[in-house]
Amino acid sequence: MQRAGVPIVPGGGADTLEEAEHTANAIGYPVLVKATDGGGGKGMRRVEKPDDLAAALTRTRSEALAAFGSDRVHLEKAIDLPRHVEIQILGDQHGTIVPLYERDCSLQRRHQKILEETPCPALPAETLAQMSQVAVAGARSLGYFSAGTFEFLLDQQGHFYFLEMNTRLQVEHPITELVTGLDLVEQMLRVAAGERIAELPPERRGAAIEVRVYAEDPSVGFLPSPGVIRALQEPAGPFVRVDSGVALGTTISTAYDPLLAKLSVWGSDRRAAIVRLARALEEYSVLGVTTNLGFLRRLLQDPEFLAGHYDTQFVDRRVELRAEPALDAQRQTDWMAALAALEFSAPTLTAAPDTGALSPWVLAERSRLR
Repeated sequence: MQRAGVPIVPGGGADTLEEAEHTANAIGYPVLVKATDGGGGKGMRRVEKPDDLAAALTRTRSEALAAFGSDRVHLEKAIDLPRHVEIQILGDQHGTIVPLYERDCSLQRRHQKILEETPCPALPAETLAQMSQVAVAGARSLGYFSAGTFEFLLDQQGHFYFLEMNTRLQVEHPITELVTGLDLVEQMLRVAAGERIAELPPERRGAAIEVRVYAEDPSVGFLPSPGVIRALQEPAGPFVRVDSGVALGTTISTAYDPLLAKLSVWGSDRRAAIVRLARALEEYSVLGVTTNLGFLRRLLQDPEFLAGHYDTQFVDRRVELRAEPALDAQRQTDWMAALAALEFSAPTLTAAPDTGALSPWVLAERSRLR
């Protein structure tokens, strides 16, 4: 990437403690220790001062080996309060590569994305043009074709730095599809079949936002929430898209990522997309496991988010968004009445085989089936 003229985050090797110390002193603290063969926010640790470097190396190597089968790590300069912005590219086997605009992926927990949107609310047109040119140059230097994504950090001064290239389809690809009208999976198949793509990207129309619906508890650090889905209602309607991996009765295990679904919406502008997403989230219901739906609803009401003022540490700072408000007395009464009605409507049902107890969610599911 450096040879292709792509600006990269300052960093270097860390194969030994001595090499890591040399790299850290050269680029300056704070630094990030990162798994060389990693991704997805795993195997990453911030180090503020020299005394903490050795322990961070040991722990990151251990995490990297467990997650990726390799304990190799390297160091990068920690860039404070950046935005995480990526450029979608598409190339064919005949040398044409086009950029398909940006996605802002700055809203994250544990370095993993929660919400993505396009356009980025804080990216000037000239910076987007520069990022797009860099992404195309980087892909061309590899002889790359098909869909791919160049990920960048955008600092407070408007400088951007290459993080990595994902040589695959991204989780957040639906929002690019919603604003361009392209089906990226179809395009990948056409490229693989040897077809040519258009030499100019389609016009971007409107704005799109995606949120990731997880089986996790935001109030305890977004820890996974295993269990069985006992009731499920997903939103629907014009310009609302749900890519779901679960159904009624699905068991959510700690052995896998707790992502349940991706909810994406389109609007004529950012405000319209937020309004549509807020309505869709109100219609979304998952019972049987704790989810981040309440957190997402509160996030969309936050003044700083509405103004587009956020960065990769926004969620870490806003602890109050993670706390689920207690049910008021009337809602508690309503829940108790509903559960009593369910139990009365199915008095002969037996205990759930997976729990050994007669759960209200089991009653609801079996009443529906009966």
